[in-house]
Amino acid sequence: MSNETVNLGMVGLGGWGKFVAQNFAQTPNCRLSYICDDTPCTLQHQQRQYPESTATLHYDDLLADDAVDAIAIATPAPFHFEMAKAALLADKHAYVEKPLTLRTDHAQELVDIADRRGLKLMAGHLLEYHPAVQLMKQQVDDNALGEIYYMYCQRINLGVVRQHENAFWSLAPHDISVILYLFNQEPNHIVVSGRDFLQRGIEDLVFVNLHFPDGRMANIHVSWLDPQKKRTMVLVGSEKMLVFDDMAASEKIRIFNKSAQIENGSVGEIASITVRHGDIHIPHISNRQPLAIETEHFIESIRNDTQPRSDGRDGLRVVRILEEIERQLRQSRPKLLRKAA
Repeated sequence: MSNETVNLGMVGLGGWGKFVAQNFAQTPNCRLSYICDDTPCTLQHQQRQYPESTATLHYDDLLADDAVDAIAIATPAPFHFEMAKAALLADKHAYVEKPLTLRTDHAQELVDIADRRGLKLMAGHLLEYHPAVQLMKQQVDDNALGEIYYMYCQRINLGVVRQHENAFWSLAPHDISVILYLFNQEPNHIVVSGRDFLQRGIEDLVFVNLHFPDGRMANIHVSWLDPQKKRTMVLVGSEKMLVFDDMAASEKIRIFNKSAQIENGSVGEIASITVRHGDIHIPHISNRQPLAIETEHFIESIRNDTQPRSDGRDGLRVVRILEEIERQLRQSRPKLLRKAA
C-alpha cells in the first residue's frame, strides 16, 4: 500500500496519549480516523482538536471497522496486551506505547500473532528515534569511540510518584531499549538493588547493572526521589567518551577526546597508564522531535512493508529484562521488610 494513506485509530488520549495522537494527525500519509478514550470529558476535549475523526468511548468500534488499517495504543500498561492482541486478531497493524506488555509470555504471543498474520507490531521506544541516539549509534557502529567499555544512564527527578508501577517500570524502558540498540546484544547477567521508601512494594529508587557477553557493562539509575532532574547517557570508549544530556536546551551531545591507555615497557618493567585529555567536539543534532520521527516511521513501515526499528521483538527483549529486574526486586523485598520490623 505504498501509494495509499494509512487509516489509523488512536486509543488512550490522556497524559502521553494526546501527544501521540497529535503527531499521528500531523504525520504524512496518515489519516487519524478514530479517537477513543473511556473518559467522556477527555474524549470531548480531543474531539474538538480533531473534528474530522470519529470519536468513540468503545474500543470495539475501531476493531470492527474494516477501513481501519492500524491502531495506536497509549493506554495504561496493564491494558496493552489485551488491546494489542485484539487489534492484531482484527488484522490491524499495532503501535503500542512502552512497555509493550508487562509479561514476557504476553509479548512473545503478540510477536507470534503479528508474524502469522503479516502485520506490523511496533513498541513505542521513543529514544531509539531521537536524533542524538541515532548519532550515538553511528559512533558505536563506526568504532569512532574505540572499544566501548561501559555505558551508564540516569533518569532521576523529584516526582511524578506512581502508585501502580515502580520507578524502573515507569522510567527505565527507554534506557534499556537504547542500551540494547547500541550494544546489539542482550545481557547475560543482571544485578539489581532498589528501595521502596514511600510505598511498600513500589520501589522509588532502583540501580541496575547489566553485564553483556562481550564484557561490556551498563548501569541504569532511576529515581523519583532526587533533588535534580537528569536525563543523561554516557558512553565510555577506549579512545573517546560521549555524553548525551537530554535536558540541555542545545548541545545535547558532547564527545570528549579523552582516554586512559596502558603503555607497556620492556620485559619485567611495570606497565604505565597514560591519561589523555583532548578537545571537546559538539556535533550538530537535528531539533526534529523524536515522536514525530517515530510516528512517521510506523506509518512508512506499513506503506512500504518494512520492519519497524523498534518492532515487537525489540519490545519483547525489553520486557524480558524488565521482568527479570522485577523478579529480583520482589525477592529482595521480604528481607528489607523483616529488617525494618
